[in-house]
Amino acid sequence: MSDEDVLDAVRALAPALRERAAEAEGLRKVPEASIKELTDTGFFRLLQPRAYGGRAAHPGIFYEAVKEIAKACGSTGWVASVVGVHPWHVALYDPRAQEEVWGTDRDTRICSSYAPTGKVAPVAGGFTLSGRWHFSSGCDHADWALLGALVTDAEGRPVDMRTFLVPRTRYRIDEVWDTVGLRGSGSNDIVVEEVFVPEHRALSFGPVTALDVPGHAVNPEPLYRLPYASIFTTTISTPIVGIAEGAYEGYVAATRERFRTSYGQQVAEDPFAQVRIARAASDIDASWLQLRRNIADLHALAERGEPLPLDLRTRVRRDQVLATERCVAAVDLLMENAGGGAMRTGTNAVQRAWRDVHTGRGHAANDPERALVLFGQGALGLDIQDTML
Repeated sequence: MSDEDVLDAVRALAPALRERAAEAEGLRKVPEASIKELTDTGFFRLLQPRAYGGRAAHPGIFYEAVKEIAKACGSTGWVASVVGVHPWHVALYDPRAQEEVWGTDRDTRICSSYAPTGKVAPVAGGFTLSGRWHFSSGCDHADWALLGALVTDAEGRPVDMRTFLVPRTRYRIDEVWDTVGLRGSGSNDIVVEEVFVPEHRALSFGPVTALDVPGHAVNPEPLYRLPYASIFTTTISTPIVGIAEGAYEGYVAATRERFRTSYGQQVAEDPFAQVRIARAASDIDASWLQLRRNIADLHALAERGEPLPLDLRTRVRRDQVLATERCVAAVDLLMENAGGGAMRTGTNAVQRAWRDVHTGRGHAANDPERALVLFGQGALGLDIQDTML
């Protein structure tokens, strides 16, 4: 089975995922059937290291698959993207941690909450971890969690930012997710109470940013030489592009059949509706082309063992936030012309996409000013100090 075969299998799932979109919203999490079917396609192993049964695939294949899933169901696409990228992160950890995660089950899934909201205390051999972490998408379908926290010195000053890998047996999930959009993402809270985390399961952001991590000793594939910020921010924008594509296709299909009584005409004959279609299609297309180009450029450099220049990293962040911005605006444009019927509670594809993209826009990775200023600083030759590059 090739990576393209996995992508084809994911595409074949689209009708079933679309059919379950309303169910996902009702459950406030992705249905188990959808997770099982995605697992069977090999999707969750795309970014998993070959040493543990994964494909270590070109990330462009992964993001293409995410986009196809999100077109069918935004919540499922969001969870697939976030949970699907975590094998890439775990592949950077000490080999002992990787063995603990995948040693007995190659299909083990991992969730996350990276914002450093917990408390850490260094102890012999590792750390104790406590606290509550929010917005852990897909956590009901995971057996491990990646949790961010700040390590402080004796005076309480932050000296390190680490991501702690914690097994499902050592935390609980609080079901607090009840939102307007991405309702099916199950982005609930994770609660940890005085849990010991050994040193080898606490990865510092310093080595990750420097592209010099313990996992490189066992995972030589170029995929694992890519920047964390580039991978994870693209992971957040790609499902939004997919959701926008799904909204566009749904809008066009409905507009072909829609009659506007107030004007006594088929909406398809309205030149203003036609212009909206053109604008939305172009912005969605441009967003995806830039995301795909940037990931391809990064991976090509990693394959050749060449440095990943700062101007490329800032371009990745620039295009990532603007992809989200363009796609949200495109869905808004379509929704404004979708008619009153689109606002009825039910299964309208454009309305669901409208709710989903605005919810996804709220993710910290999608703050345009914070990302765009980095590109501007680099273009002007100024010093850039930011960990999200």
